[in-house]
Amino acid sequence: MTRFLPSLRALVFAALAAPFLAASPAFAQAPQAPEIAARAYLLLDVTAGQTLAQKDAEMPVEPASLTKLMSAYIIFDALKSKKITLQQTLPVSQRAWKMPGSRMFIDPKMQVPVEDLLKGLIVQSGNDATMALAEGVGGTAERFVQLMNDQAKVLGMKNTTYKNPEGLTEPGHTTTARDLGILATRLMKDFPEYIGYYALKEYRYPGTPASNSHNRNTLLFRDPTVDGLKTGHTNAAGYCLVATARRDFPGVGQRRLLSIVLGASGESARANESQKLLNWGYTAYEGVKLFDANQAVVTPSVWKGTSNAIKLGRPEAIVVAVPAGSAGKVKTDVSRPDPLVAPFDKGQAVGTLKVSLADQPLLDVPLVALEAVPLAGFLGRSWDSIRLWIK
Repeated sequence: MTRFLPSLRALVFAALAAPFLAASPAFAQAPQAPEIAARAYLLLDVTAGQTLAQKDAEMPVEPASLTKLMSAYIIFDALKSKKITLQQTLPVSQRAWKMPGSRMFIDPKMQVPVEDLLKGLIVQSGNDATMALAEGVGGTAERFVQLMNDQAKVLGMKNTTYKNPEGLTEPGHTTTARDLGILATRLMKDFPEYIGYYALKEYRYPGTPASNSHNRNTLLFRDPTVDGLKTGHTNAAGYCLVATARRDFPGVGQRRLLSIVLGASGESARANESQKLLNWGYTAYEGVKLFDANQAVVTPSVWKGTSNAIKLGRPEAIVVAVPAGSAGKVKTDVSRPDPLVAPFDKGQAVGTLKVSLADQPLLDVPLVALEAVPLAGFLGRSWDSIRLWIK
């Protein structure tokens, strides 16, 4: 059955929301999450765009080196827009050289390639590498921090404020597990060409200590499905880890989960609790593929267009996460405006797939035009105007 929506404006807004306006499962049979020894945590099914479990996800926390996820976002964007290149070398300022905390161990005598600085930021969590990149991209660290805060607003990170690019403790430098989930999800979605750096287990710049080469994300060494993302630690923040894994499932393909564990008691604890969350998410919930990528969910009629119909779907597969054993209870319904009057651009939001489980709302998935429908010529438009008037 089709229910009518008053305008496209709300649909356009919905299409821009990520991921898919999902919240924690509202249905009564939602599995009970395990006990997680951390101040706050969040588990997302990135493939489905759903929250599977959470605790104090809106509580302000210090992000420590998880700050570097946003620093990397800004740097990846500069690479993508060709403002810098991976081969380009950057100087190491006195400020970068003297950065306290975790380091890549670069010094002012060096001119370091951007790619090596990125590896230093990601694998070694180097505050010196982060500062060198911040100054190289932003001109000054302060300007770079402004770029970080501007980007946080664009991404919808409503409860995040950055004071520095590296994550050292500073008054007002806070975020939430929810905002970190938004950031990590967008980082993977917007820059897939650079995400492989987060899976590197070791990296060392020539001439720096070999003992500093190991990635602090110990899940990379124990779980082959884990391919990122970032650790963090300060005395104030405790031990933190944003971890993500991809596992293959028959009939669904790859399911990516993202766990965020904040304020654990130690390095082993943050890894163990993250592993517990990921394993629980994969076993307590199963993925159900509803439609393939670019498959038409519906093909309604269009008026005044060069085509008399339009295919609505998603450019990626539509997958939902449901409690294990409940796949047969999934139902779908489409809401869209009526009548649909051309023109429509490819990718334009034109409806919503409403997914329910056991008659309880589960997820709203924005549907977009899979192909453009331009405006018809004068005669075609005139004829459809008459038909619409009669209708």
